[in-house]
Amino acid sequence: MRGAARAAWGRAGQLWPRPPPRARPPPPRCLLDLCSWKGSGLTHEAHRKEVEQVYLRCAAGAVEWMYPTGALIVNLRPNTFSPARHLTVCIKPFRDSSGANIYLEKTGELRLLVRDGDGGPGGVQCFGLEQGGLFVEATLRQDIGRRTTGFQYELIERHRASHLHELSAPCRPCSDTEVLLAVCTSDFAVRGSIQEVTHEPERQDSAIQLRVSRLYRQKSRVFEPVPEGDGHWQGRVRTLLECGVRPGRGDFLFTGHMHFGEARLGCAPRFKDFQRMYRDARERGLNPCEVSMD
Repeated sequence: MRGAARAAWGRAGQLWPRPPPRARPPPPRCLLDLCSWKGSGLTHEAHRKEVEQVYLRCAAGAVEWMYPTGALIVNLRPNTFSPARHLTVCIKPFRDSSGANIYLEKTGELRLLVRDGDGGPGGVQCFGLEQGGLFVEATLRQDIGRRTTGFQYELIERHRASHLHELSAPCRPCSDTEVLLAVCTSDFAVRGSIQEVTHEPERQDSAIQLRVSRLYRQKSRVFEPVPEGDGHWQGRVRTLLECGVRPGRGDFLFTGHMHFGEARLGCAPRFKDFQRMYRDARERGLNPCEVSMD
């Protein structure tokens, strides 16, 4: 009986042999800091179409892929308490990015976000994190010249409605509720006037120079004191060229957020209209925060 048991064990051992010792992993092909990834397709064997997994765990960073071959799957796994359904991902291709198409992928289905060579300045694509991940596929080319596919990425909490306004519909006037949230939650909120507008067709953008009389909030140094030292501030914000911004008289409330290192304009009502919105909300106890109207 014991012999039969040993024989059975022996047959089982043949079916599930002990795994061989794990080989030492090859040297890394990329630089990884959990926020950004940089790698090269030259390390791939020419006859193999490899798919490489990239894992990034920050709210912002970049991917740079030199000499792209095969494909990348970029997995965004941010260290945040917000569930995926509450996060929006935005990507901005590098200037002159080329060599691969960038897709949104979920369960094998692909939706093209950025076509090879279309990564012009100013082009930002956004999607919900629950909609899928990024699949970057190298395009077939005969030349072996230097090509680099690259993009920056940011993750945004979707419940911040004022934050998403300048991404999804930057030219649409804000509702009263959006304005009141914007002044309380934006990266910057100021009272001021438009001094100059410079249209940049090559970027599909407009740069707006502001003179600020009241600084309510700013997280980055978008606005600096004017050299004259008269208590005013100055700074520049950007919006899409299609919004058709023009210099105008009067004071406005300017709000917005930092995106990819630039101050992007969000809600910007005339200041007298903001005063009315805020006064009405305060009388009903609906103002999200206290703002000085002096």
